[in-house]
Amino acid sequence: MSTPTLSAGTWVIDPAHTNVGFSVRHLMVSKVRGRFTEFSGQIVVAEDGTASADVEIQVASVTTDNAQRDGHLKTADFFDAENFPTATFKATGARVDGSDFKVEGDFTLRGITKPVTLDVEFLGQNPGMGHGPVAGFEAKTVINRKDFGVSLDMPLEGGGTVVGDKITLILEVEVGLQA
Repeated sequence: MSTPTLSAGTWVIDPAHTNVGFSVRHLMVSKVRGRFTEFSGQIVVAEDGTASADVEIQVASVTTDNAQRDGHLKTADFFDAENFPTATFKATGARVDGSDFKVEGDFTLRGITKPVTLDVEFLGQNPGMGHGPVAGFEAKTVINRKDFGVSLDMPLEGGGTVVGDKITLILEVEVGLQA
């Protein structure tokens, strides 16, 4: 994968300035949003501009600001955090798409790996505030929860389901270049 706008080196996710979130339809009329509070990752850019990227998410760190729902999300009905404590993304390639990027990779959830494509907007790179250069990205993709073994259906009396099948994953990432 080529990332010509990042300097060579290892860029590590800054968890204090990063959001790893999702949204899903609820009751067919609204969306529930959530995020993960524990994650790590990096982008490694070689001198020739080729790059690799990986992210690891601790699924038990899920929060939707509703303790009962968060507890249910950790069970086998959804993330099955006890048996599959991490979700991962490993980039396999990238291409320029106008002023943005398409980053292909393998996403693993509940032990099931599927290819996904992230729509990535590069927000830029700057010298930072005394701790070295920083860069920012926003990335988004849509997955089907059933592709990853989350097949719980809770049908509604009037049609539809309590939880939608399409999950939008949203990453707002700041990375710092390691010395």
